[in-house]
Amino acid sequence: MEVTLFSVLALGFILGIRHAMEPDHMIAVTTIASQSKKLWQASLAGVFWGIGHTVTLFVIGLIFIVMKNDIPEKWSLTLEFLVGIMLVYLGIAAMLSIRKKQNHSHHHDENIINLTKVKKGTYYKSLFIGFIHGIAGSGAMVLLTMSTVDTVWQGAMYMIVFGLGTVIGMLIFTTIIGIPFILSMNRMAASKGLILTTGTISIIFGFYYMYNLGVNDGLFSLWV
Repeated sequence: MEVTLFSVLALGFILGIRHAMEPDHMIAVTTIASQSKKLWQASLAGVFWGIGHTVTLFVIGLIFIVMKNDIPEKWSLTLEFLVGIMLVYLGIAAMLSIRKKQNHSHHHDENIINLTKVKKGTYYKSLFIGFIHGIAGSGAMVLLTMSTVDTVWQGAMYMIVFGLGTVIGMLIFTTIIGIPFILSMNRMAASKGLILTTGTISIIFGFYYMYNLGVNDGLFSLWV
């Protein structure tokens, strides 16, 4: 039994890392990492995303597992639709950040205050993005957990280990993706180009994500 449970938890950890690498997760966090001033800030943004994602998955997932129920498809798809809206918003916000960089203050004290605000804002934003992704993915997490384990406490352990995997997976990704943004920071044209590209991809994928859920997966027809 112990070997079986260990194997299940190990699988959950690996699936957690893989889960962090899903396209909507990577695109969303890339828009945050693109605005980081230091590599460790980009890495920490990934950690905060993982924490937010894990907390919502664990709380919502555990509630539904205890109730031995699942989130209705209509609401599950609706929550995922919010991810598409968020991706569009993040893309626009990334593009607008270029103007802020161009109009930055030349006063040393003001720059220190602004950098502190940016760092806090980045982490809060990453945490919030993780919350949204966690809520959107809670339905699938409940189904996966209920089909994998036998008891509630095993389900709780599974979700915690799965969440740990997502944190580590996103930490690795944001560290790697943060490198080109940090290297291009002193080259305005290159930095602007990278951020514009990231923002554009986020917006396009966000609209595609919403269209796919609404039309192909039938979300719009469920509400009409």
